[in-house]
Amino acid sequence: MTGGITEMKNILYEGYLGPRLPKNIQLQRVQRVIREELTPLQRQTLLDYYFHRMTIPQIAAKRGVHKSTVSRTLHRAEQRLRRYLKY
Repeated sequence: MTGGITEMKNILYEGYLGPRLPKNIQLQRVQRVIREELTPLQRQTLLDYYFHRMTIPQIAAKRGVHKSTVSRTLHRAEQRLRRYLKY
């Protein structure tokens, strides 16, 4: 001990890739969460917005709902995605 603080050694182990996962693993995790953890409506909203590059008013018009409804659905999908990718 030094000055009352326990020193910790950096111990590398086989397979340790640092603080970030490789891009292909990250992509697989995102795809799995989108496929398995989002509701069908959340999934479609996320795909329309980020992958099909539709605006919130365009998605709302397509579904016949108010844009605030689309906004809330998108926000909930993003929250769920973040929560599942945290682990």
